[in-house]
Amino acid sequence: MGIKTYNPYTPSRRNMTGSDFSEITKNSPEKSLTVSLKKHAGRNNQGKITVRHHGGGNRQKYRLIDFKRNKDGVPAKVIGIEYDPNRTANIALICYADGEKAYILAPAGLTDGMTVMNGADAEVRVGNCLPLEKIPVGTLIHNIELYPGRGGQLVRSAGNSAQLMAKEGKYATLRLPSGEMRMVPLNCRASIGVIGNGDHNLVKIGKAGRKRHMGIRPTVRGSVMNPNDHPHGGGEGRAPIGRPGPCTPWGKPALGLKTRKKHKQSNKLIVRRRDGRAIK
Repeated sequence: MGIKTYNPYTPSRRNMTGSDFSEITKNSPEKSLTVSLKKHAGRNNQGKITVRHHGGGNRQKYRLIDFKRNKDGVPAKVIGIEYDPNRTANIALICYADGEKAYILAPAGLTDGMTVMNGADAEVRVGNCLPLEKIPVGTLIHNIELYPGRGGQLVRSAGNSAQLMAKEGKYATLRLPSGEMRMVPLNCRASIGVIGNGDHNLVKIGKAGRKRHMGIRPTVRGSVMNPNDHPHGGGEGRAPIGRPGPCTPWGKPALGLKTRKKHKQSNKLIVRRRDGRAIK
């Protein structure tokens, strides 16, 4: 995928960039694999805003992605690579030999006409899905299960991949994109390759309206509010926070507060945190 620039015929166009969608080979989604999404604008069942800055945006349909990849031993042909408005990665429409169609995350290098397979007998090749015990050490993988049969939960966004570092006993050790080293059961599945659309993080939004199209409303800084609206507000001119650390509008600590439970069950599976510290 490449990055497309625009002629600066308006101030916002001067610094705006976008994807050239060179990986996309199919324009319209498969109707049988899409469902309608209802917008909630960040509100719960009582109509109260529980997530701020949500609302509006273009209408989207959700693509049903096969994260489990549990149709074993049946070859599937790639029909086309599609854009998915619900995620940063592109998706691939595949058709199994028995006629069933499915969407999978599209890794870099997967093109129309290629064949993918699932299961322990599949080759270690881009797009195939295998148990970790069948994947050689050092392989780059994505869409990784944490629990056998639950479906891929780790490494699903554009340009990302994890590396299989070691196998010992019942567990495989993975290096995740964050730098965290984590153990995952060997009977969990993962897909081979690096997820495509790797230049996604280089796109410059350019103007506020483009964010509104994504369903994201404006964010106002607390420091420009009044004291009755935000703990950071008030003071003459540009005033500091005036507290030991940044806060939410309701006075709770924000920006850097550790929220992971100290005695979480899965702590024993984390070999090294992303900040380089070992879990105690």
